[in-house]
Amino acid sequence: MHPTATRAAVLREFNAPLELTELPLPRELPPGSAIVRITSTTLCGTDAHLWAGALPSVPLPIVLGHEMTGEVVALGAHSGRDACGKPVGIGSRVVWSEAVCGHCAGCTVLREPVLCDHRGYGFSQRADRWPYAIGGLSEYAYLPPGADRIVLAPDVPDTWAASAGCAVKTVVRAYANAGGVRPGSTVAVQGAGPLGLVATAYARAAGAGQVITLGGPAGRLALAAKYGADATIDVTEVTDPDERVAQVEEMTGALGADLVLDFAGAPTANREGVLMCAKRGTHVVVGAAGPDAAPVPMDVVLGREISVVGSLHGDVGDLARALRFLTAFADRFEWDAMFSPAVGLAGAEQAIRDTQSMAAVKAVVDPGLDQEVPR
Repeated sequence: MHPTATRAAVLREFNAPLELTELPLPRELPPGSAIVRITSTTLCGTDAHLWAGALPSVPLPIVLGHEMTGEVVALGAHSGRDACGKPVGIGSRVVWSEAVCGHCAGCTVLREPVLCDHRGYGFSQRADRWPYAIGGLSEYAYLPPGADRIVLAPDVPDTWAASAGCAVKTVVRAYANAGGVRPGSTVAVQGAGPLGLVATAYARAAGAGQVITLGGPAGRLALAAKYGADATIDVTEVTDPDERVAQVEEMTGALGADLVLDFAGAPTANREGVLMCAKRGTHVVVGAAGPDAAPVPMDVVLGREISVVGSLHGDVGDLARALRFLTAFADRFEWDAMFSPAVGLAGAEQAIRDTQSMAAVKAVVDPGLDQEVPR
């Protein structure tokens, strides 16, 4: 008999304490579905933005967290294989992608699950409606049909796998959409959060000749240097966007960067990114600049023949490649340096606040740590 209820930290009001409460789980599991016990949830900047109300259109109440790893405790019919064809059983340790419908134009005509019209992000699921709990700040979570899962190798830590579920696969897809990294090229990474740090390491591993990381605070830039940045620009010190562009120009011998990736989402990031590009360079837009975004100089895009490419999250293929990237370069990059010590659900709100204040690079919640908290 699988669990029919779960403890969860529920966001009922923006910028307010999370409520530790109990939510129902489906008693009958549809074909293709599963229930997992969450073993690790790594927090994303989006979780902090959602908590603070930066996306007020998101329906409340919700269970935050969309980077998580879990152990299977129940399976619906036809759920016995993962996306790579490996057996899935009770006790399997898995990571999974967002659910997709499989029948819209994005899924079928374009064959791009990322562009599914009905993609099931955790923060689109209300906690007061079926199936209630698909987010990571929960002791158990429901995996809907269409949420492709991958069985994890024993040597992959839960935190690595959880972060692969959003941050790392987003980076992997961004580089793929850009056409990869040409050996010896110059790559500029905008942002020194988890995505920017992983992107820095990826550029170095892929053979970039010069890697420049822009972001802050200083502690994150120090980690960027460990992950392969040849040079860093602290945006908390160099506050003038034009000065940042000028510094990149100087570092590149007035040529500019061959590839610039925006993982910052700041209002001036895309304008800066285009201006940092070399002739025939590529600027990849991943961060959401918001309504106050500075205009992108289209005359520069035209005059330098710059390619501007959008890249949205990642699908289960990107997830599989993200896991391979993390394990392939485990001896070269200290991935654990990104993760804070795990806290239980009772500490989830502070973990979100630490994410928002940048006190943590990647905060970690393990719901099993505070099982003694009364239900």
